[in-house]
Amino acid sequence: MIGTISLATSLFFSLLAVLSYGYAMKDETGARYGRICFSLSFFAAAVASLYLWVLILGNHFEIAYVSSYSSKDLPLMYKISAFWAGQQGSLLLWLLIHAAASICLCFRRRMEDAGLMVYAILESLLVILVLAKSPFVAAATAAQDGMGLNPLLQDPWMAVHPPIIFIGYALLAVPFAYCMGSLVKKPASFDWLESARRWALLAWGFLGGGVFVGGYWAYKVLGWGGYWGWDPVENSSLVPWLLAGVFVHVLHVAKRRPAGLSVLHLSVIFTFSLVIYGTFLTRSGILGDFSVHSFSGTSIGMTLAIVNAIVLIGGLLLLVMKAGSLPQGQLYTSYKSREFMLLLGALILVFIAAVIFIGMSMPLLTQLIGKPAAVDTNFYVRTTLPLAIVMCIIMGVAVLWRYGQQETCAKSIPALILAVLGVAAAFLTGTREIGLLLLAAAAAFLVGASFAGWHRHMLRGGALIAHAGVGLALFAMVLSGGGSQSLSQEFKPGDTVNIARHTVQYEGQFFTDDGTAKYYRYLVDGDEAQAMTKLHKNGEDAAREPAIAHTITGDIYIAPTPPKDTGRLELILKKGRMEMGDIFAYRYDDVTMEQQPDGKLLVTATIAVTDGEKVEHAQPTILATRDGGTSEAIPIFDGKKRIRLTGISGNDSQARLEILPSVEEESQIAVTAAVSTKPFIYLLWLGAIAAAFGCFAAIPSRGHQSEL
Repeated sequence: MIGTISLATSLFFSLLAVLSYGYAMKDETGARYGRICFSLSFFAAAVASLYLWVLILGNHFEIAYVSSYSSKDLPLMYKISAFWAGQQGSLLLWLLIHAAASICLCFRRRMEDAGLMVYAILESLLVILVLAKSPFVAAATAAQDGMGLNPLLQDPWMAVHPPIIFIGYALLAVPFAYCMGSLVKKPASFDWLESARRWALLAWGFLGGGVFVGGYWAYKVLGWGGYWGWDPVENSSLVPWLLAGVFVHVLHVAKRRPAGLSVLHLSVIFTFSLVIYGTFLTRSGILGDFSVHSFSGTSIGMTLAIVNAIVLIGGLLLLVMKAGSLPQGQLYTSYKSREFMLLLGALILVFIAAVIFIGMSMPLLTQLIGKPAAVDTNFYVRTTLPLAIVMCIIMGVAVLWRYGQQETCAKSIPALILAVLGVAAAFLTGTREIGLLLLAAAAAFLVGASFAGWHRHMLRGGALIAHAGVGLALFAMVLSGGGSQSLSQEFKPGDTVNIARHTVQYEGQFFTDDGTAKYYRYLVDGDEAQAMTKLHKNGEDAAREPAIAHTITGDIYIAPTPPKDTGRLELILKKGRMEMGDIFAYRYDDVTMEQQPDGKLLVTATIAVTDGEKVEHAQPTILATRDGGTSEAIPIFDGKKRIRLTGISGNDSQARLEILPSVEEESQIAVTAAVSTKPFIYLLWLGAIAAAFGCFAAIPSRGHQSEL
């Protein structure tokens, strides 16, 4: 009840904040009440958040959300991250960040009352979303233990990925509120542009950092060989990031050309609307068959659709109503001006975002006319590759122009030389596709031009880092993708393969002492690299991570797949009857059951095992719960085999037994693995970090040289 009451309180005070700031536009006393309401709304949201953590850390499995994403033996780091592991908790996190930003906005008093009223409306809508999908709903049946966090999510990178993304989502509401507030009260005002720029850069940096962290997690953990699969859920974060870039660049034009305000308002409306639209796609259940990241269930889909419609249609209607009062005039004075280049670059970003938007929305669009279907990854590559080439060229040329009707400051010969060297480097690493070679040249040119623009005082440090980071990341994508070599084959311990002048040797499988993981050990040029498979308590594979060997020329990426023949056998034993396995015979003799203090049931079976001469009695156990059970394999006949009890029939007349090979035999089983090279992929990580960091570094900049 505490959580629900806190959320209801947050909604009450956020709605009061709407009324207070609406009144403040006529009477200044309303602003004081608005600040109080914002503070109380944030306090209530914080109480709800802390209460959810109390429930998780206290193992309150009577709450459905806690039971679904936590368990008693879950490590503390992942108990904390279980807060945002599900859609209910992630929406609450979004609300908490949004409410925290409201405190900064209302007490620093740099946003007009009309903007704060818009921000309060958005906060109210977020609270409604959390209430519609509350993390405080009681479970249908009481549970002694929870299901725990998905093993794939039990990784430090994935623990921090959602908070970073949601900081970006939440902070994008601030420039939206600035823009909408200016339309409500002062449509021709320019005093809000600098503050909106700072918040937009902060949000842009966090959102870009979140996208990068998610890509690195996919590369390091999923084991499919890449960092970006054009998954609709991945794209739902990429599209707002691209449009946030449009907003930031158009803002700089609007600061010098008042006619740019119309385009600026339009860009921020679609940026924030697509944040909510992406949330709708990932949480409505529409992408359940098309994305490995999508949340299941549709109970919140309609609510999200309504909120999205309110933001998009409301913003567009307000813009249409105020369009006549916005400044008119030229957006640029010459094609040879930075204003024109910034707008042209923004247009290219819009085209890229539109293509990705269509692709990720295809399951929804096709569902409206028939059977839902999704586009393949080639659609994105074919359509975005030429646009990325043009974007790099425009970005590189733009930084060599000054504002106004002037010629270029000077031609950058080093940038052109770097473009040639970029093509040569891509060709030498094995890239042969013309489109990728052109992208390598354009990306290298962008890096060189960024440094030239900085050297000539047309870019400041933050803009240099961000532009060069984008160019470096795109250049690394060409090298690591176009120059990659790969093979797939079956490996037995001692088998060796050569790839791209590297030697890869398989050493075999090895298990941890506690049975929670197994490793596939490889030697890459003599240095050890291990792929890991996390194991459930019953010994089944839970999640796999590839082996990655880092070298000066890039990564050697090894992704093993589970062996087809595991040497395991399942037997159903009837009480008192002998059943033959592969080399031993087994008889189920008896069973005992002991109730445990935590509510679980310890089931112990007595199994007689014989090789025809000697009889051994083993007692495998299973710790049974209402939704299943866990068991461990025990050795028999000095470890020649292992047996695991996997079930007992309701009347105790039958026992289900799994026969496993010895640890030594299992370590020698042949494993199929995909081996690939990722030339200079570390440049991609450096470029992505630089692109995000450059946004943060550009926040304090002022004047004409603060452009990104």
